[in-house]
Amino acid sequence: MATFNPATEQLQVTLQDRVATLTLNRPEARNALAPDLTAALQHALLWVRDDDAVGALLLTGAGKAFCSGGDVKAMGARAPADQPKPSVEQQFQELRSRHHGIAGVLQALRKPTVAALPGPAAGAGMAIALACDMRIAADNAFLSTGYARIGLSGDYGIAWLLSRIVTPALARQLLLTSERVDAERAYNMGLVNEVVPAEELTRVAFEFTRTLAHGPQVAYAYLKDNLDEALEISHATAIDREADRLLKARTTQDHREAVRAFAEKREPEFKGR
Repeated sequence: MATFNPATEQLQVTLQDRVATLTLNRPEARNALAPDLTAALQHALLWVRDDDAVGALLLTGAGKAFCSGGDVKAMGARAPADQPKPSVEQQFQELRSRHHGIAGVLQALRKPTVAALPGPAAGAGMAIALACDMRIAADNAFLSTGYARIGLSGDYGIAWLLSRIVTPALARQLLLTSERVDAERAYNMGLVNEVVPAEELTRVAFEFTRTLAHGPQVAYAYLKDNLDEALEISHATAIDREADRLLKARTTQDHREAVRAFAEKREPEFKGR
């Protein structure tokens, strides 16, 4: 399958060394989400999911921001008078489809996903970053839920994501106050996994993601299954399901290659089988 070509310049897509890099490309608007961008992102995520040439995803933003969330200016724009207003049900279904198509697909991806934050990640932008497995932030980045500041209640599953990544008490604090959390504090809270100098972000994030992209893909999928279930099932059930997946992982070519590489004192060459 060829590299995905988005239908808009608002999303840039590259595939290098098994890393699919998706770059939100509206720097003049701090990469705020717009219809063309969100549609392209949904299609690109399905390509990442389905193409075996992609080993891992790196999601980032152009310029000095990751994503400032929804386009607040567009929210205040009036629809043309001759354009019928969609019903509440139509609006709900459109929101539901978009949110599942981005945050839902990200959360469900069985490939490793990394968000690189060159600057602010706010509102829906923060939610999308949290839907990735890991986050690397530039030292001048910050995160903010932002919703309460504009009288909104949250989307893209942010309350669910925050409650699992930080404590429920901190999730409430961040959502109710919309406070800005700088990179160092975000690291201490567990919102991001690493903070690096801004000028090093692109290189560090790509190298980290590249390592994941060349890892044992089948084992990664099982690991993510285990992790997704960890907060929902009992310890005894977790043991049973981990044992089942471990037995399946033992049958893979990747496991046999890793054992040979260990004996031969070399790095394994995983094939995702």
